[in-house]
Amino acid sequence: MKRVLTMVTMVLTLAERIGTALQWVSPTVARLTVGLVFFQSGWGKLNDLPKVIDFFTQLGLPAPAFQARLASTTEFVCGILLLLGLATRLAAVPLIITMCVAIRTAQWENVDGLGSLVGLLEFSYIALLVWLGTHGPGPLSVDALLARLSRRAVRAPMPNGSASRVAA
Repeated sequence: MKRVLTMVTMVLTLAERIGTALQWVSPTVARLTVGLVFFQSGWGKLNDLPKVIDFFTQLGLPAPAFQARLASTTEFVCGILLLLGLATRLAAVPLIITMCVAIRTAQWENVDGLGSLVGLLEFSYIALLVWLGTHGPGPLSVDALLARLSRRAVRAPMPNGSASRVAA
């Protein structure tokens, strides 16, 4: 029995070490996946605005031409930001709002309860965007690079040999 317990403990420890070493994968895959989806969607909408405007008109949205341009540009620009991992937390917010509007206007007739709501693809995007917004883009991102460069600049040695400090 002790031998089995030791083996289980070893396997769990190994799994934890591997999981810790691969923590960068989750935010990177989530960010690149959602970023690519929104980049492509925004690009497609921007290149066929009359069709998007017609669709928004059919949905009964106010100012459909403005809304079509806003949604398309939001998806395109924020998609690029997510792909780069630049201003990730900020970029997630307008995309979450866009998906909430999409659910309420274009998908609401398909929602008859919590199960059907969370089953929508748009809700999956919201979940990933909330996660990226709260946990950040991960270490393989422009945000992380800028944070590293900023920390280095704060600790840069002064000409007299002492380390510089930025006043808080």
